[in-house]
Amino acid sequence: MSLPAPVYLDHAATTPMRQAALEAMTAVLGTVGNAASLHGSGRQARRRLEESRETVAKLLGARPSEVIFTAGGTESDNLAVKGIFWARRDSSSQLRRIITTPVEHHAVLDAVQWLVDHEGAEVTWLPVDEHGAVSPADLRAALRDPTDVALVTVMWANNEVGTIMPIAELAAIAAEFDVPMHSDAIQAIGALPVDFSASGLSAMSVAAHKFGGPTGVGALLLRRDTACVPQLHGGGQERDVRSGTQDVAGAVGMAAAAQVAVETMESGTATVRELRDRLIEGVLGAIEDVDVNGAPG
Repeated sequence: MSLPAPVYLDHAATTPMRQAALEAMTAVLGTVGNAASLHGSGRQARRRLEESRETVAKLLGARPSEVIFTAGGTESDNLAVKGIFWARRDSSSQLRRIITTPVEHHAVLDAVQWLVDHEGAEVTWLPVDEHGAVSPADLRAALRDPTDVALVTVMWANNEVGTIMPIAELAAIAAEFDVPMHSDAIQAIGALPVDFSASGLSAMSVAAHKFGGPTGVGALLLRRDTACVPQLHGGGQERDVRSGTQDVAGAVGMAAAAQVAVETMESGTATVRELRDRLIEGVLGAIEDVDVNGAPG
């Protein structure tokens, strides 16, 4: 007897690639060209890369020059947390404190801990409520004396319980004290409206495989006026913030996936919400002593 085909439900970990991303990426994989080269193949690769950058920027409310392509979400988080910390500390040795939450992804938590262990950073942990949400009042209290604060980093949407943070309000508070704020928005793209410019953030991390793009490619959205020390040195690609030959096919696949994810977000979210509610109703009706994690709604 054959077993039924498995049902894949772990989209919070990674999503299947969208057909549009597969087709766009496959078309580019059959070509050759380094986007830094000056000959025809290189210029064609550069055009594809910059068109992808423009697409991602438009969809996420950013300027093309603010989109730094990376090898994924973990690199984007590390580049933002370490790079902004180093830039701020280099500008003033007293800027060593990082304000964050205990519910961040490990790409942020471990980067922060590394800075504590190796760079003398200090951490202020913002408390979260029973739903895992941060109170803007607690951030304001943590910034009461901002003279030693290097940066604030708070995720946009939690990858385990789905809690959505009040990012625009938090970023506005950080801006009052002239402190840059980063957000890991990796779980938000395609599920929530995300506008980098309107958010007030200084930096924001994105990963393609969370919204139907390929693994191994992401982006750090970084405001032009936010200093960030690079972690990779070499050819000076990506505004000299992230050296290395760009993955043109990956960027093309990411842009195609982002286009579909944003265009279908409203209908897709409604479908997922309906399925979620049916699942919760069924579980609560069949199993005793069940706790539902995350904020209601």
